[in-house]
Amino acid sequence: MSSHTISKTSETKAIRIVGIGASAGGLEALNQFLAQTPADTGLAWIVVQHLDPTKKALLPELLQKVTAIPVQQASQGMLIKANHIYVIPPNTELTVAKGVLHLAKPEEPRGMRLPINILFSSLASALGDKAITVVLSGMGSDGTMGAQAIKAVGGLSLVQQPASAQFDSMPLSVIAAGSADIIATPAELPGRILEVMAHKSEKHQPHTDTTTLSDKPSDALQQVIMQLQRHTRHDFSSYKTSTLLRRIERRMAIHSIGSLQDYATFLPDNTQEIDLLFKELLIGVTSFFREPAVWQHLSEIVLPELIQQRIDSKTLRAWCIGCSTGEEACTLAITFCEVVEQNSEFKGFSLQIFASDLSPDAIASARRGQYPLSIADHVSAGRLDRFFVRHDHCYQIKQSLRDMILYAQHDVILDAPFTRLDLIVCRNLLIYFDTMLQRRLLPLFHYSLREKGILLLGSSETTGRFHDLFVPVQAKLRLYQRQPRLTQAGRQLPVQSFPPLSTLARELPVPTDKPSVPHPDNLQQAADQLLLQVYSPAAVVLNNGGDIVYISGRTGKYLEPAAGKANWNFHAMAREGLRAPLATALKQASQHSSPLQLRGLTVSVQDTTQRVDVTVQALREPSALQGMTMIVFRDVAGEVTDPQDPVSSVDFSLAAVQQQYLDEIQLLREETQASKEELQSSNEELQSTNEELQSTNEELTTSKEEMQSMNEELQTINTELQTKLDDLALAQSDLQNTLNSIEIAVLFLDQQLNVRRYTDRAAKIINLRESDLGRPLTDLTSSLLYPTLHQDAQDTLRTLVFSEKQIPTSDERWFTVRIMPYRRLDNVIDGVVITLVDISTTKKLEAALREQSTPTVVGP
Repeated sequence: MSSHTISKTSETKAIRIVGIGASAGGLEALNQFLAQTPADTGLAWIVVQHLDPTKKALLPELLQKVTAIPVQQASQGMLIKANHIYVIPPNTELTVAKGVLHLAKPEEPRGMRLPINILFSSLASALGDKAITVVLSGMGSDGTMGAQAIKAVGGLSLVQQPASAQFDSMPLSVIAAGSADIIATPAELPGRILEVMAHKSEKHQPHTDTTTLSDKPSDALQQVIMQLQRHTRHDFSSYKTSTLLRRIERRMAIHSIGSLQDYATFLPDNTQEIDLLFKELLIGVTSFFREPAVWQHLSEIVLPELIQQRIDSKTLRAWCIGCSTGEEACTLAITFCEVVEQNSEFKGFSLQIFASDLSPDAIASARRGQYPLSIADHVSAGRLDRFFVRHDHCYQIKQSLRDMILYAQHDVILDAPFTRLDLIVCRNLLIYFDTMLQRRLLPLFHYSLREKGILLLGSSETTGRFHDLFVPVQAKLRLYQRQPRLTQAGRQLPVQSFPPLSTLARELPVPTDKPSVPHPDNLQQAADQLLLQVYSPAAVVLNNGGDIVYISGRTGKYLEPAAGKANWNFHAMAREGLRAPLATALKQASQHSSPLQLRGLTVSVQDTTQRVDVTVQALREPSALQGMTMIVFRDVAGEVTDPQDPVSSVDFSLAAVQQQYLDEIQLLREETQASKEELQSSNEELQSTNEELQSTNEELTTSKEEMQSMNEELQTINTELQTKLDDLALAQSDLQNTLNSIEIAVLFLDQQLNVRRYTDRAAKIINLRESDLGRPLTDLTSSLLYPTLHQDAQDTLRTLVFSEKQIPTSDERWFTVRIMPYRRLDNVIDGVVITLVDISTTKKLEAALREQSTPTVVGP
């Protein structure tokens, strides 16, 4: 390769490209944008406008009128040059790769095409954080997904101020997606781009103050980190300083802030900027099947071995840390499904994937499971058919695959980890953390994994000094296996690094009730207290919700605290044998005025069986106890049944209760079955109706998109034609001024010899005014003594032969009257043109010369 070729290639790669997307109303915005764009920016500009695929585009020549930058229509293989504007041709898709333009015929039908998204996505892939995009006026949402791709790689995305757009749908869509870095009018956008470029170039000058770029956090950077922590709860102090500064500098460039200290001062009064900086710091780059060799090794060796280890449980658990928008988690799910399919002995195995990320926007996007059509570059056609559903603008992951993944917003630094895991995927996350944080997280991963679990890291990450925790399985692929941890003095368990449970989640100790010592002088009170403690039965009082509000006597044989958080609900505390009968009795007690007596209930207490009679009574007085229920427990030595007992007796023997429950269960089954049949019938009807509505909705959506696309194309054509009309009106004005400025009177007649147009001088010879347009020549009066004018005009129109005569006027002037056929540009005769040239001076001169040349006659 010659040195000239090398220099040209490097020059092309160094060019920064600005992609501009516009639709309906975009021509006016483009004119305003380019009118304020200098010709020597060093940038290349690519314009994508929604165009009618069947019409020749006028856009290049229209844009050339407002800018000194060369404008040309893009062609296949054209090399991109700085300070040039390239315009998409009709009925094409335009992409950029290696500094060259590529054109392709759209695969989507008319009305479904999104050429702006296609260009922006290619710029994101080709240029990364050097890509710049601009979204101007237009209907629909074309450009939104492309702007999201630009945002994901750290590029710059600018949007027209919606209020200044003739159609604001496209700008509003990008803004709503959170992908707009700068919002301004079209005339302001070029200046904002150049400001960001100038700011970045200043930051990379060799004489720039390097104190802000050192690895040691400055005071200003600490202030920014503190503002982030106060506002978002997340601490970025353990992130690498270089990474933080690189992302912060991008936000500083957008706001044209020169120093980090000024930016730290700017944040407290601009909470929205803190949110944007937080999102900026969380931007992650991911794709399906990134580094295919890793996934091939997982598929062929790692996953089959893990499945063999869990052959009894038939379940694997995995955790994708920093999952971003879900591509990696989906890749793992696809790989697992293929492994299970290829090995019949693994049938019935399942995989539960926990996918977590700090960014709520990334998690929301991952949960939708929608990915751009460009994933076809990384996912094979077979996988797309099996695991995805293709829609007009995206691929939707199938529900069977989506059910394998649980997405959660999670901070791996602060929040408790997932545990009992077989596989952890943490790729290209540790590189953003400093050494201290990495040393905290690796023991945490060891704690979360089961024995012989697998840790997968990114290509630039290793387990470092933790050789006792992980052993390499494939060092080049960054696959490590968990090792049993040896007890070492002085090393803390990773779980101790997490904050303690909130005091609200702890079980508070219940203080021991100690009987108050009666006053020795009060004999009656002391005796009553003793009688209540020794001889009164155990009892409890419940409120409407079944919670115990008062306890009398010893109730330990009948009630016991439930495990877990303190719970004073009677149904949770009742011992086995009492719970079911008392639940039924409590329901019936409110309907009876007299107490209900439950006899001979059996309670098991510490391997012994105790028979107990229970009285349940709804309390109506005094008013303080109204609405409550009292339950009284009495131990019995044997089965005692007294039919003469004045208290209402209810049969609550075990057999009776069981039979009652069986009857109720059977009734519920019948009702459930009937409801199920009705619901099934309703479901079938609703499903049929839903399918019809879905079909109709799809047809209407397709029609709407086609109509919207055609409307945008017609709007563009209308704008172009309006511009042409303005040009024609200007040309007409030029022609009219030209005709009026010459010394010749001109009269234009159509094929019926009616007046079509005339000049000011013609109106002074022939009596013409504005209202005479369209009147026949015979209706006009003039000072010409030319009675055969109409006949001569007819002869010229018929024979196409010029007629020229010298005609006097009533005011003693002479004119050369020439009658010529009117020939259009398409060579069609469409009337006649009459010109009148004033020759009065010439005639007077001829008369004078004639008089001088006539000899004088002398008489005889």
